[in-house]
Amino acid sequence: MTLTTAQPDAPGADPMVPRLFRVVHTRQDTRDTHTLVLEPTDGLPLPFRPGQFTMLHSFGVGEVPISISGDPARPEVLEHTIRNVGAVTASLVAAQPGTILGVRGPFGHGWEVADGKGGDVVFVAGGIGLAPLRPAILEVIAQRARYGRVLVLYGSRTPEDILFEDDLRAWARDGAVRIETTVDNGPPGWAGRVGFVTDLVPRAGFDPVHAFAHICGPEVMMRAVATALRDRGVSGTRLRLSMERNMKCGIGLCGHCQLRELFVCVDGPVFDHDRIGPLLSKWEL
Repeated sequence: MTLTTAQPDAPGADPMVPRLFRVVHTRQDTRDTHTLVLEPTDGLPLPFRPGQFTMLHSFGVGEVPISISGDPARPEVLEHTIRNVGAVTASLVAAQPGTILGVRGPFGHGWEVADGKGGDVVFVAGGIGLAPLRPAILEVIAQRARYGRVLVLYGSRTPEDILFEDDLRAWARDGAVRIETTVDNGPPGWAGRVGFVTDLVPRAGFDPVHAFAHICGPEVMMRAVATALRDRGVSGTRLRLSMERNMKCGIGLCGHCQLRELFVCVDGPVFDHDRIGPLLSKWEL
């Protein structure tokens, strides 16, 4: 059987037809989270914007939406950081180098971090929420002189659940980014902070009037962090959240991710808080 795959930017290309990518490297980040590094079998790069996602397809199993976690300056490779939570993700994290996967996308609106040039930038992540923020952090670091203070506030359940430890150390060591981390539960001997990531917001050093803040993590965490940032004086139009939930088709056809008048896969997944905040407080929406 011959598979027909979509070509990037081709006129009339069907967004429901995946391109073929080969797994070239895998890395286990935590006990249940792996990063896959993929390259296109046709050799054509896949440009993307930080915050966008793809529909990642394991043939014979299914597909799931996964945010891109790689460097936007390197479109010739595609990185996805995946938490093993179901049949499709289990198949993906088990993929060995040489495995062929299908990729549709990239889809959605991203972080648009360039809007924050000239001011401070704050990234707040919970758990695997650091993965969708990583491309934005890398983009800011690549143009570091154009921004003010850059902070990453990161919370995980335990020290063993911390993602991208090498990156965090390198960013802090180079002085490009101020890193503040905390864990919900610290085992005996843990010398770091214990508490919720919201505890880091009140004492973080940034100018709230001119800062752009980007949040990704569980929805309950994002609501709490958004409130803390608003209390600090960050405007809702300068506060962005990634709503990665219930996406199935990636192009607004199925309606599975509809959030009142919005489709998360098309209108998001990144939204300004002024736009998405009122919907987060609606029960069962």
